[in-house]
Amino acid sequence: MQTQFSLAIGCDLAAYDFKNRIYEELKKRGYNVADVGCHSSQEGDYPVYAKKVADLVLSGKADKGIVICGTGQGICMAANKIKGIRCALCYDVFPAIMSREHNNSNMLATGAWMVTFEKAMDIIEAWLFAKYAPGRHDVRINQMKEFEETR
Repeated sequence: MQTQFSLAIGCDLAAYDFKNRIYEELKKRGYNVADVGCHSSQEGDYPVYAKKVADLVLSGKADKGIVICGTGQGICMAANKIKGIRCALCYDVFPAIMSREHNNSNMLATGAWMVTFEKAMDIIEAWLFAKYAPGRHDVRINQMKEFEETR
């Protein structure tokens, strides 16, 4: 059972049922998971929940964040508007690993319409356990941070 990570998870209305399945599975696997919503398949705008997850990650109340909408695109874009967030949109394991190793992503986005539940869990597990490889990648991370400061 994994209890190593504190996670935050959020979604929009399109991903409500999918997020609930993932939340329950993560809890079953022993993760400490904060579910920030949405809490209905009838309403829930992705920018609101991207920000709620990002706020927990940036405050240190969650080590990492997972966000889900229909395609993952909108919620990922919303998350990446928040200073300090590097959210990776992933539909497969390899980009999830690379987003951690090369980009030090602190949030993961995926799409309820784009991947199966099993694939989503594979992506999440791979992303959680991939480690950032500092060194040459620090240059690029710092360049992105400079972009945030100059806007």
